[in-house]
Amino acid sequence: MPELPDVEVYLRKLGPRVVGQVLERIEVKSPFVVRSFDPAIREAVGRRVTGTRRVGKRIVLELEGDLFLVVHLMIAGRLRWRAPGVSRPAIAAKLELARFGFAGGTLHLTEASSKKRASIHLVRGRAGVAALDPGGLEPLSASVADFAAALRRENHTIKRSLTDPHLLSGIGNAYSDEILHRARMSPVKLTKRLSDDEIAGLLAAVQAVLTEWTERLDREVGDGFPEKVTAFRAEMAVHGRFKQPCPVCGAPVQRIVHAANESNYCARCQTGGRLLADRALSRLLKEDWPRTLEELEEGKAARRGLPDAE
Repeated sequence: MPELPDVEVYLRKLGPRVVGQVLERIEVKSPFVVRSFDPAIREAVGRRVTGTRRVGKRIVLELEGDLFLVVHLMIAGRLRWRAPGVSRPAIAAKLELARFGFAGGTLHLTEASSKKRASIHLVRGRAGVAALDPGGLEPLSASVADFAAALRRENHTIKRSLTDPHLLSGIGNAYSDEILHRARMSPVKLTKRLSDDEIAGLLAAVQAVLTEWTERLDREVGDGFPEKVTAFRAEMAVHGRFKQPCPVCGAPVQRIVHAANESNYCARCQTGGRLLADRALSRLLKEDWPRTLEELEEGKAARRGLPDAE
């Protein structure tokens, strides 16, 4: 799912292309993508874009007449921009959900998934936008006191709290892994056990990681438009890098899986060498589940020493 850095870069590249321009046409390719009916989506046509902004992970186009076009990309939704006369890279028809036409080009909403979760809402007034906002604290502008209050509102693991849109805005699975690695914190530590100093350090990591990645992605795109928005990047420290070496200490990156989500972490940097229990595997292996990196390495060495281990 595109997270805060990805959405911010979308907005940086979209603003100069559409602000001040008239939305000349909307072509809805999927009957399920428009989730609002009053005002009707056709009422956006012919109105000038007056601004853009982010609400959580949502992209908002502000239109004349106090209308707001709100796009939520969900997991597999992406935006593509095509200037007049430019046909490549081609956009597969089966992926396209909607088109928004301007004099200077066309904005395409696509979704590479059989489960169509991306959505478009057209709402009237800022109250309509607020109704779509989960209400999480904006992490880049948060004070330590407000951040602490958000984390301590409920007693969850840090990983869950970072990714809860009702607590914090714009952070998902990928960047929460990177934040926790930067902060050298276990993803399963409970928020109410965090000291004031730990919370201050965590907020510093949140703001540093999100800012650094926003600037990195912005530089990569340059004057173009984001075409390869992904949660898996080779430069990341731990996310999506299971079994690869931690860039700080060299220990193999570990992971735990819960339902459809997973956490990637470095046991040496974040948990004092302790391996976190993956519910399914630890239940299966029981007492054979390695508790530390040392036990894990000893087990690998023992298996390599068996004649039939191959």
